[in-house]
Order: sequence, then C-alpha cells, then structure tokens
Amino acid sequence: MDGDDRDIPPIPASPAEAHAPRVGVDEWVASVAERREGYSGVLGRARSELERVPRPVFYAAFGVAAALLPAITSDGYIVRVGFDTLLYMLLALGLNITVGYAGLLDLGYVAFYGFGAYGYAMLASPKFGIHWNTLAIVPVVVIATAILGLLVALPSRRLLGDYLAIVTLFFGQLFVAVYTNGERMSLFGLTRSHDVTGGPNGIPNVDNFNVFGGRIGSLQAYYYVALGVFLLVLLVVFLIDTSRTGRAWKSLREDPLAAELMGMPVNRLKLIAFAAGAAVAGLAGTLFAALNTAVFASDFDVPTLIIIYAILILGGAGSIGGVILGALVVNISLEVLRTPGHATWVFYVTILATLLMALRPWRVLALVLGGTVAFGYAAHAIVAAAWPRGVHGSPSVGGWFGSGLSGWELHPSNPRLIGNITFIALVLAVLALTLLSGWKRWAAMIPTLYLAGFVWENRLVVEPSITRLILVGVILIVLMNARPQGLLGTARVEIV
Repeated sequence: MDGDDRDIPPIPASPAEAHAPRVGVDEWVASVAERREGYSGVLGRARSELERVPRPVFYAAFGVAAALLPAITSDGYIVRVGFDTLLYMLLALGLNITVGYAGLLDLGYVAFYGFGAYGYAMLASPKFGIHWNTLAIVPVVVIATAILGLLVALPSRRLLGDYLAIVTLFFGQLFVAVYTNGERMSLFGLTRSHDVTGGPNGIPNVDNFNVFGGRIGSLQAYYYVALGVFLLVLLVVFLIDTSRTGRAWKSLREDPLAAELMGMPVNRLKLIAFAAGAAVAGLAGTLFAALNTAVFASDFDVPTLIIIYAILILGGAGSIGGVILGALVVNISLEVLRTPGHATWVFYVTILATLLMALRPWRVLALVLGGTVAFGYAAHAIVAAAWPRGVHGSPSVGGWFGSGLSGWELHPSNPRLIGNITFIALVLAVLALTLLSGWKRWAAMIPTLYLAGFVWENRLVVEPSITRLILVGVILIVLMNARPQGLLGTARVEIV
C-alpha cells in the first residue's frame, strides 16, 4: 500500500450504518457537540454561557451568599438550620471522596463522624478532667479519625461492592453498640470496668470552642466557623479532584481491574480515600460536639447515614457542586416537612409532578386526574350520608386548599385504626398496579391515588418524624428516575 491511499475519500456509510453503534467509539461523548448545538433560545444561550464559567466562581458565590444569612435574619431557628446544612455539606463532601471519587461503598461512614464528636468530648469536658485548647484538640481528633479510617480499610482493601458494604455496615453498628454500652468497659474482662463513653447518657457539659483564650459560644459564630471550615475543605477537595490522585480515584471507580493493569496502586488509593473521608467526618464531629455541648451514640446511627447518602445521591456522586445543592434540598426539605401544613403541600405537589412525568398521552393524565377528583367527591357524599363520623375530622392544611380537601377527602374523627388498615391496603394497591397495564392500570390509578391521599391525611401526616423521611425518599425516587446521575452529576460514559 503506497502513500497515495491516504488521499482516497472514505466510502459514505448508509443511514443505518451511520446511526449504528461503532466498536471502540464512545457514542455519548460524540453526541455532546450535537446536543450543545441543540441549545436554542434565551435558556439555551444562558446554559451555554454558564458552562463556560469556572467552577470555583460558583463555589465563591455560594460562600458569599451563605455568609449573608446571619446578617439577613436574626431568627435563631433559621441560623441553626443553616449550621446543620453546612454540617451535612461537610459530611457529604467527605463521603464524596470515598463513594463519589473512589467508588467504595462505605456504610459505616457515620461512625467516623461519631468518633470525631466523642473524641472532642473526651478531650474537652469534665468527663476525664481534660480541657485542651481547641487548636490542639481538632488536629488530634482529625488525625486519629484518619488513622481509624485506615485501620477499617486495611482488612477491606480487597473487597468490592456488596462485600465492602457489609463490612463497613458492621463497623458502623459496632460503633453504636460499643459507645451505647461504654459505661462499663474493660480490657477483655481482665481489668476493672471504667466508664469511658457515658453509655446511653452520653457525655454532657462539653466545652465550646476555645481559641487563644476566647470562647466561641454564640450560634452565629459557630455558623461562620462551620462555613469557613467547609469552604477550606472544599478548596482542598477541589485541588485533589484536579490532581493525579483525583484522576486515579476516578479510574478506580470506573474499573478497578483496568486501573491496576495500568500500574495504579489500587490498594493504596483505597486506603487514602478511606482515611481522607474519615478525617473530614471527624472534623465535622468536632463542630457538632462543640455547638451541642453533649454527644450521644444515637446521634450517629442509621438515620443520619441515610440523610448523608440522600444528599450525595441527589446532588450527584462525584460532584462538589452536587454536595452543596443536595444538602440544601434535602435538609431544607426535612425542616419544611416538620410542619403538617407544609408537608401536605409537598405531598400533593410531588404526586402531581409524578403524574405529569409518567402519564402520556395528555388525555390519559386528564382522565386520571378528573376521575380521581370525581371519585373523591362521590365517596365523600356517600360516606357523609351513611357514616357521618367519617367526615367529622379536619384536613391538615388550611386556606382554600384545606377547604377543597375537606369536601373531597374523608376525615374520620378517630383515624388511627382505619389509617393503619388503609396504609396496608395502599401498599397492596401499589403492588397490584405493577401487574396491570393499559387502560386497566389507568382505571386502577384512580382509587389508588385517592387511597394515598386518605392515608396521608389520616395516618402519615400525624407522624412527622417518620413521614418526612418517607416523603424525601419518594422525592428521591422521582428525581432519580428522571435523572439517575443526580442533579449535578455526570452521566456514566459507556463504551460500545
């Protein structure tokens, strides 16, 4: 073959061949330019311009906006919610290193958070008569937590997926069990028992942060401390993300075998990821203990772990901006859902949004919504005539929306028993929907939706501590179906 063959133009492919998957070619990456060219109108141009802005600009803008919160409001509740949100951001940032970058499923992460909180409490409380300076305690606790993460990772470095999750989950539950029963601890039963953790009573009277003789005692001051710590850790994580270590972690996440074949120290990368994530969690624990001035093992159990993972999944694993957005959405939603009236609005809006995304064509959506409204008013009229006590209750929300619900939904005067029964019926009805198709499913949706409203009004709304977690879970399911990679996450690249 001579050099003139390079000038021969390629043979045009047929339309079928042009759209068929090509071996060794990333179709997703190849279509990025086409999708960007599809941006049109004002929103399209705005999206194109936003993509050109460097990511640190958005992080700096968030820092400025967050710093203005205590200046805008003096409401202690709002500032406390802001502090808790920053704390969750910091925790999710540490988990993002282990799960989002390195791809290691760590279900014992919250134990590092508790270890940091207890470590600070032991070194800054009357428990052992130790009252170190904060500038001495925080580095010690962070380093100790990183070492603990390293020790947990050592026997787990050859495990992946479900096996790694089981080992780390065992570690998390072991932490709760040991610290809950730590009022009588001995060395394998060979020594006299000592009260180390306070058991279920925890460690009270923990010192506030004490820097150069000045005590940080106000909520606003802790808010700014948490903001400063978060922005500092965010900067460090961003620099790691753009470094060789960050790129190696992502290679490990995508394919550990391929990363090892390319000469990457896979086991060492796992150990570093665990230690770094644990260190960030321990740092967050010191903030928690100093502000609350008490620590209890129950504060570091599975519900806290679920919230942190919900933040990471919603925002997008591997995305720093997703950590910020996910924490804002999840924690603020949890606070909004504490009020029955606000939770009711969120519930019905979520139901409506799900129907808008799931039902096509539009006439089906109109039939299901119209049928549900008609079914409700008919059921209310029949029950009011046959069983007046079935409509003596009141809706959980007021105003015009509550007035509409009072004439549409049933509100028995004693709803607890019937609420439990209908909750089971709702679960069975939802399972039945998965077995139906076509017009049968659409027809079955009408009583199922009404049953969901009844269960909400008469059972779930009176249990806000449980209901808000359920509702946040439903919101996550809806969003993950619409965008599996999270709000700001990157879709997985597939080679076909």
